[in-house]
Amino acid sequence: MTTPSSPDRWGLPLGISAFALWGAMPLFFPLLEPAGPIEIIAHRIVWSLVFCVLLLAVTRSLRSFLAVLRSPRTLGVLAVASVLIIVNWTTYVYAVLSGHVLDAALGYFINPLLTVLLGVVVLRERLRVAQWVAVGFGVAAVAVISAGVGGLPWISLVLAGAFGLYSLVKNRVGRDVGALPGLAAETAVATPFALAYLVWLGATGVGTFTTEGTGHALLLAACGVITGLPLLLFSSAARRLPLSVVGMLQYLTPALQFLLGLLVFGEHMPPSRWIGFGLVWVALVLLTVDGTRQARAARLAARARTTVVPRS
Repeated sequence: MTTPSSPDRWGLPLGISAFALWGAMPLFFPLLEPAGPIEIIAHRIVWSLVFCVLLLAVTRSLRSFLAVLRSPRTLGVLAVASVLIIVNWTTYVYAVLSGHVLDAALGYFINPLLTVLLGVVVLRERLRVAQWVAVGFGVAAVAVISAGVGGLPWISLVLAGAFGLYSLVKNRVGRDVGALPGLAAETAVATPFALAYLVWLGATGVGTFTTEGTGHALLLAACGVITGLPLLLFSSAARRLPLSVVGMLQYLTPALQFLLGLLVFGEHMPPSRWIGFGLVWVALVLLTVDGTRQARAARLAARARTTVVPRS
C-alpha cells in the first residue's frame, strides 16, 4: 500500500495538476463577464454542490456527506469554514476582474507566513528563530508595498487572512471529514443563500445566466468542476506524496498567478512591489529550509526510537 512517505508515480503529476489548475484560474474568470463577482460566486457555490453530490453518488460516498449533515457540531464548524472560503473566493474573483492578479498572487505567497503567525496567536505555538525571521520579512514586505502604493495591499491581506483562518478551522474537522464531503457540506450551507440571490437577480432582470446565451450559462455551470476538480486532484496527491513535497508544490499556484499578472494581464510592477515580493520570497525560502530540516530531524528521531538494539 502506498503511503505519504513512499510516493507512487502518480503523486507528483496529480499534485502539479492541482496547483497548476489553481494557478491558472485568473484565465477562467474573465470568461464569465459580464457576470459580476457576487453572481459568479453564487453560481460557484451552487454548481460546486451539484458536482460534489454527483461525485459522492458515483463513488458511493453519500453516507459520509449525510453523516456530516447529521452532526450539528461538525456542521457548525464547516459553516464557519464556508463563510471564510466564500470571503476568499469573492475577493479572489474581484481581484482578477478588477486587474489585481498580482495582489492575489502576493496574498497566496503571504499565506504560509500568516498561517505560522496564526499558530502563535490562536494555538499558542512557540516559533523557532527561523520562523520569526521569516515572519519579520513578511511584515517588512507588506510595509514596503504599502509605502510604495500608498495604502495597504488589502486584497492580498484579505485573501491570506481568510484562507489562513479557513485552514485553521478545517484543521479542527480534517481528521473526521474528507475533502469531498467537507466541500459538499460547506457549499450546502451556503447554497440556500446563493440560490436566493440568483433568483433575485433573475426576477430583477440583472442576472446573466439566462440572458447571455448558452455558452455563458455553460461556463457559469462549469464553476462547479473548476472548483471541485483541483481539490480532488490535490486530495489524491496528498495521499501519495510526502508532506514536504506538497509544501513545495503549493508555491506553484501563486508563482503561476504572478506570471499571469505580469506577462498576460500586463499589470504594473513598481520598484516597491518588486522589493516586497523579493522579501516575501526570502521569507518563504527560510520557512522551507527550516521546515525541511525539522522534518528530517523528526524522521531521524523516529527511526532511532524504532531501531531495535540487539542484546549481547
